Amino acid sequence: MSSIDHLLSVARAYACAEDLDLSTVSWRALGDTKKLPAIEQGRDIQVRRLEKTMQWFSDNWPTGAVWPSSVLRPAPSKTGEAA
Repeated sequence: MSSIDHLLSVARAYACAEDLDLSTVSWRALGDTKKLPAIEQGRDIQVRRLEKTMQWFSDNWPTGAVWPSSVLRPAPSKTGEAA
């Protein structure tokens, strides 16, 4: 599984846990409603942006939601503000 697959897996799990569309999750995590849907369609993402986004998900993960077991979760940051 690629890093992009991991990102999408986490984004979809977050969307499901929060009952949101992927475009809304994209706005929350990346400040861009079109980025995650574009990645789903095969577009790319810069490594640093991917890392910051994965950190954002870790810091903002919904209480009680299950992080995808196939994806290594970054340790939550102390401030909870990665992006």
